[in-house]
Amino acid sequence: MQSISLKHAIVISVCAVSALWVIQSAGVLFSLPLNMLGVVPWAWERSYGILTSPLVHGSYEHLFHNTLPLIVLGSMLLYGYPSSRNKVLLSAWLCSGVGVFLFGRDSVHIGASGISHGLFFFLFVVSILRRDKRSVALMMIAFFMYGGMIMTIFPRDPSISFEAHFFGAVGGVVAAFLWWRRDPKPDVKRYSWENEEELDDPVIGDAWKQDADDERREQQ
Repeated sequence: MQSISLKHAIVISVCAVSALWVIQSAGVLFSLPLNMLGVVPWAWERSYGILTSPLVHGSYEHLFHNTLPLIVLGSMLLYGYPSSRNKVLLSAWLCSGVGVFLFGRDSVHIGASGISHGLFFFLFVVSILRRDKRSVALMMIAFFMYGGMIMTIFPRDPSISFEAHFFGAVGGVVAAFLWWRRDPKPDVKRYSWENEEELDDPVIGDAWKQDADDERREQQ
């Protein structure tokens, strides 16, 4: 998979999140029952919600809270992991939806926060496995901005689907262990002076070696 620039990655992430705003606005303007796209645990007639639930949100406020994390973490994924990015996104998306369907509370679960948690946990774990400068730098930025996601995988607010957070995180961790080797590590910049062989002093030459040999013989 071809790598892209950070600017291009940001543009793609912004366009993807903009589509979520279009969906939310259409639901409000035309009174569309967007909740019908949510996932309901063990309701097989609503199993399509595994795929569609991240596309809809309960309110503009709900979508607003997910917007910046999706843009930032999505841009990091697209920029830093060109070979595995699609697999990581799919893993976070499906694990979040399937986990909620199998183990979620009896409610309608909607929102893309499961995906954002999956991206965060992927960036976190894969940096530990790879330990190259780019991965660590991306992880440090993600952790500085969204380190609180480590706590939101646990139940805190009854109105928030922590199940989606938890299983999205599981998807990110699984993706990190499966595909951390797929992306080549960035080339390490070497300067010309690092490649030059050590040269003998043109004045002293090998004289220092002879002096050392003479000193050892005197000691004997």
